[in-house]
Amino acid sequence: METPRKKKGTIPDFLERKRSGRRITMVTSYDYAFASLVDSVDIDMILVGDSGAMTTLGYKNTVPVTMVEMLIMARAVSIGAQNTFLVGDMPFLSYEVSGERAVENAGRFLKEAGMDAVKLEGGRRTAPAVQAIVRAGIPVMGHIGLTPQSASQLGGFRVQGKTMDSAQAVVEDALALQEAGVFAIVVEAVPAPVGKMITEAVGVPTIGIGAGPDCDGQVLVLHDMLGLFERFVPKFVKRYANLGAACRESLAQFAVEVREGAFPASEHCYPMDAEQARELREGLVRAGLLR
Repeated sequence: METPRKKKGTIPDFLERKRSGRRITMVTSYDYAFASLVDSVDIDMILVGDSGAMTTLGYKNTVPVTMVEMLIMARAVSIGAQNTFLVGDMPFLSYEVSGERAVENAGRFLKEAGMDAVKLEGGRRTAPAVQAIVRAGIPVMGHIGLTPQSASQLGGFRVQGKTMDSAQAVVEDALALQEAGVFAIVVEAVPAPVGKMITEAVGVPTIGIGAGPDCDGQVLVLHDMLGLFERFVPKFVKRYANLGAACRESLAQFAVEVREGAFPASEHCYPMDAEQARELREGLVRAGLLR
C-alpha cells in the first residue's frame, strides 16, 4: 500500500498553528537529495538557508554567497520537495540597497527557484524592505536576534538579548517586522525567557533556533543536526545522527576494498556470455587491438 503524500502547509495553516499551540517544524536543505528526504517525512518547512554558503559551498561565513548560488540551491530543493513549504534565504546585499532591488530579488526566488516565500535578516532596519516585498505579493519570513549576515557588527556569533536594553530591542524588532507584514519570524540565539516574551508579543509564529522551547516552532541546520558539518557546533544544536563518522567509515572501507581487489565483486558486474567474450577477445587480437 502506497504511503499517502503529506499536504504542503500554507500561511493560514501556520497562523492557525500558533493559535492552537501545535509546533511548526523547519530544517534547512540545499540540494535535491536531502530535500527529497525531508519531503518524505512530516517536516513543515524547508529553509534554503544562506548557511549553505558554509555547509555546501565551503565559505567561512554567509556573506560571500551570491543570488546566483542561492537560486541554484533553491531550485534543486524545489524539485526535490514539492510537498513542503519552501523559504528562500535572501543573501547579503540582495535587499539592503533599495526597495526595488529587494522586490526584484525576492521575486526571483519565486519565479526562478520555486520558493513559496523568502526570508530576510534584521529587524527595524529591514522593515522597509520587508514592507516593499510584501506589497508586491511575496510572503516574507523575518529573522531577528543573532543575524549571521551582520555578525561582525554584532561582535561575532554571540547570544543577543542578554541585557535589558538589548532584549527590549529584539522585542521591538519583532514588532516592527510584524507591522511590516511578515508571516513568521525566526528568532536566533537569545535567552529562552526572551524567546518566550517575543512569542507572546507577536501574533505571527516564531520559529526558534537557540531561543528556547516556548517559540511556536523550531528550526535546525540539517548538516548540524546530522553531524555533517564539524567546523563548529553551536550550543543550541542537538545532533540526531553522526553521519559524518558514518561517511568516513564508508569511504575508508571503499578504499580498502578497491586496493585489495574485493570491490567490485561479481554481483556488481555486468555479465557476458563466455563464448561471446572468447570470440570478442580473439577478434580484438586479430585486429591488433589486444595482444
